[in-house]
Amino acid sequence: MKPLCDAAADAFFSLLVNSSSFSCSPRLLLTQFPPRCPLLCWAGCLRLRFKIEALKEVGVTEVVLAINYQPEVMLNFLKDFESKLGIKITCSQETEPLGTAGPLALARDKLADGSGDPFFVLNSDVISEYPFAELIQFHKSHGGEATIMVTKVDEPSKYGVVMMEEETGKVERFVEKPKVFVGNKINAGIYLLNPSVLDRIELKPTSIEKEVFPRIAADNGLFAMVLPGFWMDIGQPRDYITGLRLYLDSLRKKAPEKLASGAHVLGNVLVHETAVIGEGCLIGPDVAIGPGCVVESGVRLSRCTVMRGARVKKHACISSSIIGWHSTVGKWARVENMTILGEDVHVCDEVYSNGGVVLPHKEIKSSILKPEIVM
Repeated sequence: MKPLCDAAADAFFSLLVNSSSFSCSPRLLLTQFPPRCPLLCWAGCLRLRFKIEALKEVGVTEVVLAINYQPEVMLNFLKDFESKLGIKITCSQETEPLGTAGPLALARDKLADGSGDPFFVLNSDVISEYPFAELIQFHKSHGGEATIMVTKVDEPSKYGVVMMEEETGKVERFVEKPKVFVGNKINAGIYLLNPSVLDRIELKPTSIEKEVFPRIAADNGLFAMVLPGFWMDIGQPRDYITGLRLYLDSLRKKAPEKLASGAHVLGNVLVHETAVIGEGCLIGPDVAIGPGCVVESGVRLSRCTVMRGARVKKHACISSSIIGWHSTVGKWARVENMTILGEDVHVCDEVYSNGGVVLPHKEIKSSILKPEIVM
């Protein structure tokens, strides 16, 4: 996804976590995250929180974010998580992009603590079920050096396909974007690795998928577990909206008490406890409303996210869009068709946006009639 402010184009981050399910402290790595794009709250921090909550359930006690752009931005959003979740969060900052494996070498001292315990590695653009307990058990059972989770897709030609033994899960090889059908299982971006994997990674730009994992597989040390439930790469805004729907569907099945209810709610809706909803609104399906948001009376929201501190004024209508933090949508305004508002964007009253992508700190006084970037 192209970031919506300059200097974010090369931004990547990783998350490293430590757990106790082995009497150990595993860790986690998330990659490819533009910290200042308007997807930050959900597709970044809130998405990250969901991962951290799932990891905490299996005993995770420490998180290290590997970031090469403005670590203070991420930590400002996450500092509340430390106290609420009882988990330590720190940063490992890259001075240059190190790919998907290099950040592991950079954080080696935090991962290799001498215990021999494994650590988690997760791709930050992925949202899915998080069966970490099952992953730990599978990793212990096969005795290999690394475990990756794989997911089945309808169009494997768009990805690298993982060729594996069905009975044991041992990975034999990888086939990059095959032109003929060879299988439908792809890397799901969730790993559990032994510290010995760090010995295979130099402190330089390195791909864990194309360089490290093939070498481990060649040594018969790489195993794969099929991911149950949904999986989605939500690096693109349209995919993010789909990922939101899948996540809320999963939440409905597993923890319906976390979803909003009432006469004004249609389908699956997630509303932060500090958000304020006015009278006569109709919200849903597939809506997430962040902390400190104000939704005034008569508003219609569907298939969208309204981020921290945003305000939607009376009788506005928002669908299939992302409203950035501290932004405002004016009275009787209509925002739709994958409109994306960056931070502190103000859409004036009665303005229409059809797929506008608006950079931070802008005021939109006239309608955007066709998809375009507003700089």
